[in-house]
Amino acid sequence: MVGAGPYGLATVAHLRARRVPVRMFGIPMESWRVRMPVGMFLKSTPAASSISDPAGRFGLNAFNALEDRPPAGDLHPVAIEDFIRYGEWFQKSCAPELERTVVRRIDSDPAGFRVELETDEVFTSHRVVMATGLGPYAYVAPEFVPLVEAGVASHPSAHDDLSRFAGQRVAVVGAGQSALESAVLLHEAGALPTVVARAHRILFGDPPAGDSGRDRPLPTRLAKPWSSLGPGWSLYGFANAPAWFRLLPEDTRHRLVKTVLGPSGGWWLRERYDGRIDTLAGYRVTAVAAGADSARLTLRGEAGTIELEADHVLVATGYRVDVDRLTLLSPEIRRAVRRTRGAPLLGADFQASVPGLYFTGLSAAATFGPVQRFVAGTGFAARTISAAVAGGTGGRRR
Repeated sequence: MVGAGPYGLATVAHLRARRVPVRMFGIPMESWRVRMPVGMFLKSTPAASSISDPAGRFGLNAFNALEDRPPAGDLHPVAIEDFIRYGEWFQKSCAPELERTVVRRIDSDPAGFRVELETDEVFTSHRVVMATGLGPYAYVAPEFVPLVEAGVASHPSAHDDLSRFAGQRVAVVGAGQSALESAVLLHEAGALPTVVARAHRILFGDPPAGDSGRDRPLPTRLAKPWSSLGPGWSLYGFANAPAWFRLLPEDTRHRLVKTVLGPSGGWWLRERYDGRIDTLAGYRVTAVAAGADSARLTLRGEAGTIELEADHVLVATGYRVDVDRLTLLSPEIRRAVRRTRGAPLLGADFQASVPGLYFTGLSAAATFGPVQRFVAGTGFAARTISAAVAGGTGGRRR
């Protein structure tokens, strides 16, 4: 198991329950700690933020009870600091064999795979599960690369604390949760953010009717059933039938992964954003220029062209799965992985075209849908992968 975030931890918990020998490598919740800023909240509701374990004993509310806190209701979003502590507790409880080291390289081998660790240990394994999370896939649109190279732009995942920008003008490009929450955190840290969005208006989700999906009136629940992704029949399907998602046409799958629940901000973010954050909606960046310690963006919208000066540009253009960015996999393995627009094309058991190689989490979203972008997807992925490995289908592409 490569990676110790929610998807890796859940899969190991399910493998252990099936008595499958497993070695797990990584730092628990590392991406959440080093790639997400202090003060952030999860976009997922508390009810959809539990990492899956086979018996359902190690959910978020079990952790809250351990800390003498009341159960988390959906009107109270989960702070990143609390979620990191929860993940670390889950690891100690459900994946105690975690080895806190990095996998340096994975090569093909007659036994399956040759795995080399940062400690210089080398061993072979019949199966490898890649649970690398968001980290390798941070996407900076090409037009901003010169600014990044000049040191006046970055992706939000490069920062665990936005207070370093206090007193600076920061252009935040994007209209999704990462962009909007980053802008709010910048403002609250004393920076001067301006959001630049191609969308003509900034969107936020609707607040839940209560602390539970069961709080809504029965007619509303029937018309828009609750799911881990939110209310509505379409979201219910994405959350509860990911096995069917892979049967949709390729264009449809990619469009849905990109558009479902985004780009928009969490409902709880609106009151911290509206009236506080300067916003240029309906503008597209047409040119960029880097100075010694600043950047200039040329923006074009319906009202014409304007120039925006900033000390730094935060390029919140999301994540794009690309197998070639997983450089710990040997070039031979990467070439052998069949793709769907850069992402691995997976079988019904999360297995790639390379026998014995599995991908989970965001890497699997192009096959199994938007639920794989959220913690709520850990259950389906972990149950499916562990059943395939325990049943001996690993190594035979389905």
